[in-house]
Amino acid sequence: MSGRDAATAPLSLEPVAEIKFGQVGIANLKLKKLDAQALEAELRDKVAGAQKLFLRAPVVLDLSHLPSLPDLATVRDLLERIHRAGMLAVGLSYGTSENERLAVELGLPVIAKFRAAYERGGAQAPAPAPVTAAPEPTPAPAAKSVEQTAVVGVDAASQLQDKPVRSGQQVYARGRDLTVTALVGNGAEVIADGSIHVYGALRGRALAGAQGDTRARIFCQEFHAELVSIAGQYRVFEDIPADLRGQPVQAWLDGDKLLLKKL
Repeated sequence: MSGRDAATAPLSLEPVAEIKFGQVGIANLKLKKLDAQALEAELRDKVAGAQKLFLRAPVVLDLSHLPSLPDLATVRDLLERIHRAGMLAVGLSYGTSENERLAVELGLPVIAKFRAAYERGGAQAPAPAPVTAAPEPTPAPAAKSVEQTAVVGVDAASQLQDKPVRSGQQVYARGRDLTVTALVGNGAEVIADGSIHVYGALRGRALAGAQGDTRARIFCQEFHAELVSIAGQYRVFEDIPADLRGQPVQAWLDGDKLLLKKL
């Protein structure tokens, strides 16, 4: 293009990129004690046992349960070991101001998604104040529901998904149960803060009690799941037990154990 052509060409106002914030399948890796070598070994075992789930899985490193925050060199070593084990550390979970400074030095984001979970865990912390204030304008939640679930029907008690959830898609029922009346395909993910009901084949992943509700359950008519999880406790099925394959199944928590049986 000549200089004259360039000068007379219409200026495009179209943006180069578009940013949207939404639910993504990032795992929270909570470090209970500072043992880098043992951490790497445990993660290698997880990756080897369920590559479809854990290989190159994005994880957020949670240091909030350690007695004290590790120094920069130690955290760099932890991140490198996570990478060597086959997972990808994409940030640090929300913590103290020192934790945020550490994230800046590492060139990593602080993933605020997990901040909400911590604040809900604190029973009478100041955090609930904005939560109680927000529901007052009723139009706001309604608008949010329409925006979040363009192809999902929602009623007062639960969220209804009446179209198949395909590979790579995710449906999240925030603050309620999720009912799916169609297929959940391989590589798809259905998530609910409450229970999940699948009146069809469950071939992907189902994560109930996403914000820690241990009373949540998972029900499906035809069980072929890659993974089921309730309140963070999960089971992976590289090979589904013969007595459960294709059967109506329910899953629930008994303490820290995730149990399954035919309906």
